[in-house]
Amino acid sequence: MKILMLNGSPRANGNTALALGEMEKVFAAEGLETELIHVGNRDIRGCIACGRCEELGRCVFDDLVNEIAPKFEACDGLVVGSPVYYASANATLVALLTRLFYSTPFDKTMKVGACVAAARRGGLTATFDELNKFFTISGMPVASSQYWNGVHGALPGEAAGDAEGLQTMRTLARNMSFLVKSIALGREKYGLPVREEFQRTNFIR
Repeated sequence: MKILMLNGSPRANGNTALALGEMEKVFAAEGLETELIHVGNRDIRGCIACGRCEELGRCVFDDLVNEIAPKFEACDGLVVGSPVYYASANATLVALLTRLFYSTPFDKTMKVGACVAAARRGGLTATFDELNKFFTISGMPVASSQYWNGVHGALPGEAAGDAEGLQTMRTLARNMSFLVKSIALGREKYGLPVREEFQRTNFIR
């Protein structure tokens, strides 16, 4: 079983990385394989709503999004981490996730999702809510912890002093590990939930 982790911070070794690293240690202890990809310092353009992904089965812009897509398809869980900018996730990360989730045709049902945010002070819960929406629109169970998933720190490394935040990360990783393993057992015995044919209803007809 494998967990894909995306670091949406421009800093490879900042507080977001510290939070994700705390989770990685737990995943290793739980026997789960992890792969961490640093995306926050990459040049990722936003979606232009061209619709070509429906024809191609991938995004028309052949960059990191298409590189990550097969890893996303193969993983059992996805962890997304971001610093907080104006009570929001890093725009580079949001651009990547928007295109990644929209352009990939594979079923994401029952892949476990989790997000974490790092901030000097405020905006953690707004960022947490923003990132979770990618999971919940895709049929992905969201792993929870003992508190909203965030760590506090301004300068790189300061989150190491946030004892409660780091404990929240460890609890999140343990809960996510349990969910991933439980879903694997459930899939083996019961299969995945039946999916109805999607009925798109627009507000204006």
